[in-house]
Amino acid sequence: MSILGERVVADIRKAVFDRMVGMSPAFYERLMTGEVLSRITTDTTLILSVIGSSASWFLRNALMFAGGLALMLVSSAKLSGLVLLIVPAVILPIVLLGRRLRVLSKETQDWIAQSSGAASESLLSVQTVQAYTHEAESRGAFGEVTEKSYVASRKRIGTRSVMTVFVIFFVFAGIVGVLWVGARDVRAGAMTPGELVQFVIYAIMVASSVAALSEIWGELQRAAGATERLVELLHAEDSVTDPAAPVPLPVPVRGEIGFDDVRFNYPSRPGQSALDGVSLTVRPGETVALVGPSGAGKTTVLQLLLRFYDPQAGRVTLDGIDLRAMARADFRRALALVSQDPVIFAATARENIRFGRPGASDAEVEEAAKAAAAHGFLTALPEGYDTYVGERGVMLSGGQKQRIAIARAILRDAPVLLLDEATSALDAESERAVQDAVQRLSEGRTTLIVAHRLATVKKADRILVFDGGRIVAEGSHDALVAQGGLYARLARLQFTEGLAAE
Repeated sequence: MSILGERVVADIRKAVFDRMVGMSPAFYERLMTGEVLSRITTDTTLILSVIGSSASWFLRNALMFAGGLALMLVSSAKLSGLVLLIVPAVILPIVLLGRRLRVLSKETQDWIAQSSGAASESLLSVQTVQAYTHEAESRGAFGEVTEKSYVASRKRIGTRSVMTVFVIFFVFAGIVGVLWVGARDVRAGAMTPGELVQFVIYAIMVASSVAALSEIWGELQRAAGATERLVELLHAEDSVTDPAAPVPLPVPVRGEIGFDDVRFNYPSRPGQSALDGVSLTVRPGETVALVGPSGAGKTTVLQLLLRFYDPQAGRVTLDGIDLRAMARADFRRALALVSQDPVIFAATARENIRFGRPGASDAEVEEAAKAAAAHGFLTALPEGYDTYVGERGVMLSGGQKQRIAIARAILRDAPVLLLDEATSALDAESERAVQDAVQRLSEGRTTLIVAHRLATVKKADRILVFDGGRIVAEGSHDALVAQGGLYARLARLQFTEGLAAE
C-alpha cells in the first residue's frame, strides 16, 4: 500500500504540473502561483498519507470487522441480531458529520494554500520587502492567513472528535446491552458461559474495528477535500486552447505578421481596452518598432502574437494563418522572445542560454553569448559558463541578465524575433554592443521591437506609434519627427532635453 501510495501521488503531481505549465497567463491572473504549488505539494502529501497508511489500516480493520461479525453470527444469531440493531445509530453520525468534515477539510487546505501563496510572494520579493522595511506588515499578513488556517483545522478536528465520540459511545453501549442480554441467557441455561465469553471477544473485535474505521473515515474525508482541490486544477478551463485539428505552419516560415482590426481587454480589466481596433502588417524580414507611453498597448501586441491571450474581436495571423487555427507549440517555435523583465532560472549560465534550444552544443551557446555581448562577463565568473547564477539570477546584474536573455533568443534562431524593452537595463557601452548584435540577428528575420528609449528604434524600417490602444502614427524616425505629434514630443523629451541636461 505504501508503494502504491507513492506511485499514485507521483502520477497526480505529474498530471497537475503537466496541466498547469500549459495554462495561459489569464489563468494565473485569478490564482496565485504559491497556491498551485501548495496543491501540488501539501494536498498530494495528504493523499499519500491516506493511501500509504490509512488504506492498509482500513483493509486490516475491514477484514477484522467482517471476520468478527461472521464468527459472532456463528456463536449466537440472537445476540448478533441485537448488535446489528445498533448499526444505524453508528452509521448516522459517520454519514452526517462526514459531509461536514469534507467541507471543513477543503476549507483548511484552501487556507494553507493561501498561506503558501503569501509566503511565496514575500520571499520571492524579499529584497523589495526589506528595502521598504515592510517585514512587520508581511509577517502580519502571513500570520493572519496562517491563523485562519489553524482556526479551520481546529473546527475540522472538533467535528472529527464529535463523530468519534458518537461512534465509540454507541458501539460500546451496544456491547454492554448485549452482555446484559447474554448474562440473562446464561442464567436461564440458554447459553453456556464459554459461548458468552467467545461472543464478547468477537464483539470487542468488531467494536474496535468500527471505532478504527470511523477514524479512517475522517481521514478519507480530509483526503477527499484535498482531492477535490487537485481535480479542480486538472479540470480547470483555460481561455486559450488548441484546436482539435490544428493547421500546420508552412515550412519554411516566412515571418509575416498580421493584426486585423484586433480588439482586446485583459480578463482582470474587462472595462479597459488594451487594444482598440488595431490593424497592422509586418512583412517578412522587416524590423518594426512599437513606441508610445506606458500602457499604450505595445507589449499587448507581443502577448497576443505569442497567443498568451486571444483577442475579443479581430484576428492575429502568422504567414496568413490565424493563430487560433494552429497548435501553440507549433507556431511558438518560430518566435524568440526577450522580455522586459528577463527570466533567469536557478541553473548555470550555460543552461540558461541553452534554454533557447536544448539541443545546442557548447560552441553554439558560446557563439550566441558572444553575439549578445555576454561572453566577456560570463568567462569572468568563478566557473565561467558553468557558474550557478542563483534563483532568478540573483548573482547577476540587471544588464547581465538581459544579455543572457538576448543570447537565449539568438540561440533559438527563430524567424520572428520579439524584443520587449530588450536593452532597457544596459549601460551605454553594452547597449551599443547589443544593438549591433540585434541588428545582425534581425537581418533576414521579422523583428518587432518594443521600446521607450527611442535611440534603440531609430534604425527600424518602420515605427508604429501607439497611444490608448491604437496606432496613432506610422513612418520612419525622421518622417515622424517632421510630422510633430506624440512621437516628436517623445523624441524631443529624450534627445533635446537629455542633451541640455548633460
